[in-house]
Amino acid sequence: MGGYPEGAPCWAEASLSDVAAGRRFYGELFGWTFDEDTGDARYGQYTNAYRDGRRVAALQPKRDGRMPTTWTVYFATPDVRALATRIRAAGGQVITDPMPVPPHGTMAVAADPGGAVFGLWQADAHAGFELSRRPGSFCWTEVYTRDKDQADAFYEAVFGYLGGSAGSAEMLGADIRTWSLPGTEPGPGTAVGARSLMSQAFPAALPDHFLLYFLVEDCDATAAACTRLGGRVRAEPFDIPYGRMAVLNDNQGATFAVLRGTDA
Repeated sequence: MGGYPEGAPCWAEASLSDVAAGRRFYGELFGWTFDEDTGDARYGQYTNAYRDGRRVAALQPKRDGRMPTTWTVYFATPDVRALATRIRAAGGQVITDPMPVPPHGTMAVAADPGGAVFGLWQADAHAGFELSRRPGSFCWTEVYTRDKDQADAFYEAVFGYLGGSAGSAEMLGADIRTWSLPGTEPGPGTAVGARSLMSQAFPAALPDHFLLYFLVEDCDATAAACTRLGGRVRAEPFDIPYGRMAVLNDNQGATFAVLRGTDA
């Protein structure tokens, strides 16, 4: 499988206190199977998740209990060090400097000027998702921010995103700007992610953050299963122009969204 173009979401991983509990939760929720890639002990014990035999995500243990329990999206790049330089120049910060993870690739972790954290991935043997935008796999990501002008300027400078409208704020109930890769016609049909402005409905203490979406066959049934498996429904299933979605917490507190998309 070839690599992803720069700026495309290419991987997702959850950092958890208890990976075994995470395997049980996501295995039943999404039908994932798992194997262990122990790799170099310096990089931690890594558990790859599969749907229909194809790699869709990973679970990893938190190396420090003070670290957040969270899902992180990674964006592809052919040169992680050059991208890290652009991030700093645009007002972001590099939290984890570029680090080789042989033979898989080179990774880094960064934050935008508002503090939203995301990963960078320069692929080698591990290109990223082997399955996406299919039930049980990653389908979308959005950065939620309180300063849309700052966020728009940052992501356009770093990745060259072409901004488009996902629809009117009245239609969506939110101020959303989609991200399309350079060389494409901006708009929902080419979008790889988006920026969403946090409204007054969001808790004041909630920082800027990325939300990852996974495609499911039945949004309501998945939300019910989340509760049964020890998780929590943060936003009950609701309809949007692109399908039906819910925001969930897993059984350890990591937040993610699920979407039952329309045929379009």
